[in-house]
Amino acid sequence: MAPDGQTLAPNVHDAEPIPEAARAEIDRLLMSGDLFRYTAPEGAPVALLEAEFAELMGVRYALAVASCSAALFLSLKALDLPKGAKVLIPAFTFAAVPSSIVHAECVPVLVEVGDNYRVDMADFAAKLPGADAVMISHMRGHTSDMDAIMALCDAAGVPVIEDAAHSLGTLWHGKKIGTLGRVGCFSFQSYKLVNAGEGGMLITDDPEIAARAVIMSGAYEQNWKKHPGLQNSFGHWQNKLPLYNQRLQNLSAAVIRPQLPLVAERVEKGRANHDHVAARLNECPWLSVPEPLAPEERAPDSIQFNLAGDWTDAQALGFQAAAKARGVSVQVFGLSEGNARAYWNWQFLGDLPELPKTRAMLMRACDVRLPVRLTRDELDFIAEAVIAAAADVKG
Repeated sequence: MAPDGQTLAPNVHDAEPIPEAARAEIDRLLMSGDLFRYTAPEGAPVALLEAEFAELMGVRYALAVASCSAALFLSLKALDLPKGAKVLIPAFTFAAVPSSIVHAECVPVLVEVGDNYRVDMADFAAKLPGADAVMISHMRGHTSDMDAIMALCDAAGVPVIEDAAHSLGTLWHGKKIGTLGRVGCFSFQSYKLVNAGEGGMLITDDPEIAARAVIMSGAYEQNWKKHPGLQNSFGHWQNKLPLYNQRLQNLSAAVIRPQLPLVAERVEKGRANHDHVAARLNECPWLSVPEPLAPEERAPDSIQFNLAGDWTDAQALGFQAAAKARGVSVQVFGLSEGNARAYWNWQFLGDLPELPKTRAMLMRACDVRLPVRLTRDELDFIAEAVIAAAADVKG
């Protein structure tokens, strides 16, 4: 609160705080120097984290790695895709997703995304023939039509990897996102629901994918024996697969583990925060928050909305500036210079396809962080600033 009694613009840039319970374990690790996941014969923090995350998600296998990008890369390698394999991805995602495909010596195939931020199913169906895998990014926690996607992919025998970096805690027909495809990948980067600065997790029920991913993550020599089960598969793959050394270290696991019991509470608060702001923005004639699909229960820590009606680029930029002047950072995806979420900036892919639906969406889609720790007054401050900024331009 400012001295004059007015609410200050909320700080949406800081990540979620680390629970006090992590500090004693971090101090113990620092005193021991036991930071490498394979130093201890058993019970290393990373191994404990894997078991706890597998239980949380209801899956057989979980592998902690350096980032969600590492998990995506290892998923592709564990599927044993041939060099040059075609991997379908939504054109609305973060640059790390196509980068993981390039890193795995595969070829990203970009699929159109509609103004509700979800995969355009007609374009997906048209591009699926000839694909070797599908990597579905639930970008910003928005779930595409997974019933239709899984039905098409199962019929074609095409494996699905879920990029669930933004979707820890999201449900589809009551089933946890990340468990619908062959592999699910999660992020613990600072701006995610669980904050470790960096870190990722790969989950699967497929024992061969799990065994291959463990070896390639960097379980050299006999270190695979420190992973439960799969001993025959590990023995088969030892020395037959490259070691990419994408491991997580114990300090990161110590930061993550006490946050896992907080996930359900954070999901509930994040959804309430999002829905409160969405209801207010939808009352404004110049703003529109797309509705979730019917089977979807989201776990958001940000909000996306479209500039509704006829906006010029200059007006959209003026809106962005007006919101910033009121203390709220709004990012129009397609109008932010060099934005890594705008596919035309992925110049490392070479020639890029024309994707008019995705381009049109990105040029008017806006992004605002809503950390779950925000109070109702802070949420109202954000909503009122955004609405007032729209009125400055269009009112």
